[in-house]
Amino acid sequence: MNPPILLYNTLARKKEPLRTEQPDRVTMYVCGPTVYNFAHIGNARPAVVFDVLARLLRHDYREVVYARNFTDVDDKINAAAAVEGVPIGTITGRYIDAYHEDMRALEVLTPDLEPRVTDHIPAIIDLILELIERGHAYVEQGHVLFNVPSYSAYGQLSGRRTEDMLAGARVEVAPYKRDPMDFVLWKPSTPEQPGWDSPWGRGRPGWHVECSAMIGQHLGHTIDIHGGGQDLIFPHHENEIAQGTCAHGSLYCRTWVHNSFVTVDGQKMSKSLGNVLLVRDLLAQAPGETIRLALLSTHYRRPLDWSAQRLADARQTLVRFYTSLAKVEHFAISPDAAPDPEVLEALRNDLNVPGALKRLHVLRVQLDEAATDAARAQAKSRLLASAGLLGLFQQAPAAAMEIFAPSAWALSLSTARVRELLAERELARQNRDFVRADALREELEAAGFIVEDTLKGMVLRPARKEPA
Repeated sequence: MNPPILLYNTLARKKEPLRTEQPDRVTMYVCGPTVYNFAHIGNARPAVVFDVLARLLRHDYREVVYARNFTDVDDKINAAAAVEGVPIGTITGRYIDAYHEDMRALEVLTPDLEPRVTDHIPAIIDLILELIERGHAYVEQGHVLFNVPSYSAYGQLSGRRTEDMLAGARVEVAPYKRDPMDFVLWKPSTPEQPGWDSPWGRGRPGWHVECSAMIGQHLGHTIDIHGGGQDLIFPHHENEIAQGTCAHGSLYCRTWVHNSFVTVDGQKMSKSLGNVLLVRDLLAQAPGETIRLALLSTHYRRPLDWSAQRLADARQTLVRFYTSLAKVEHFAISPDAAPDPEVLEALRNDLNVPGALKRLHVLRVQLDEAATDAARAQAKSRLLASAGLLGLFQQAPAAAMEIFAPSAWALSLSTARVRELLAERELARQNRDFVRADALREELEAAGFIVEDTLKGMVLRPARKEPA
């Protein structure tokens, strides 16, 4: 039996062993994007983080059901469709396809389920009817609203007092509310807006109700893990708990997991600052695996500051690993190879990816120092099985080096400079300054070369195939 996975539960405000309804099955739902534009780096962080969690869960559990939704009806989508004079499905279809393309480039595996709001209108209406019947929702001026005072535990997830929640920017004040904290479950649509027939007239769902309805339809009334960005804790996830608990009278979710924010060069991403980084624009600057590693280099619960240096560091790390793997590319890997226990230990400790990456560096050194073919094959198999849990280093090394080795830099280094670096490294080795020698090796490797130490001295060769 595997050791338990510890996750920081936002509701409990501490790390807890993961509890599941069934011992060999886990259900996870993650809030996905609202598809009115291309995905930015802030959208990519939860996709990558929960992809790693899903990979770990699949290693430890016999069955994993992972759902990540698309919000495909929203006022921003309506506005974009109105500008282009097209149905909302044209807008959402375009950006769902783009999102899939971007996430594939980041090596994010497709979840088991990708429900869309527009496919679940009957389930949403049924959930609202249940809330009305149980006395937790009411109809006013064509709207249906959830009555927050009817749920005494409201606010437990966010830990906010009522006066603090009222001061929040995302609480709408409206004359049809019985209580200022009440939130919309259904709202009327004008003739030019998208809408569906309902017991309360033609309209469309509010933002929060969609996820509770889709979870109920696909995963059941109680799920094991609910994930998303930290910005969703209030009001979205707080409202989800209220809806799901009050509609069914049961626990809504056992463990709430939230990733922290992404900033850019120390500043919050915003259109006004012009620093919203789209994934597809970054993919024009760097390969997807580089972006993935950069996103994983900080623990998911800590803010991640995006910068050119972070991306460069990730690229250099990839060059090091693929350089090591290129030396043993002809060795077959064992199909039964298991991930390294210390990598698993780190990931099972609240997805400590930085700790897992630190251990992967040790495994790389062990691969470089392996003395026999059998040891090299074993070390390679262990490294790749371990890195697979992070979605890293799975490309063919020769092909990867074509992508990652910064060939322009390599070609720009003069022969004299290369000889200078080699001479410095040889001197450092003679002086047993191995830290300096390793640093010079890494500088040469980052420039697109492989340095091999042999009995006859150092051998330098390109790490990439030159064009014919």
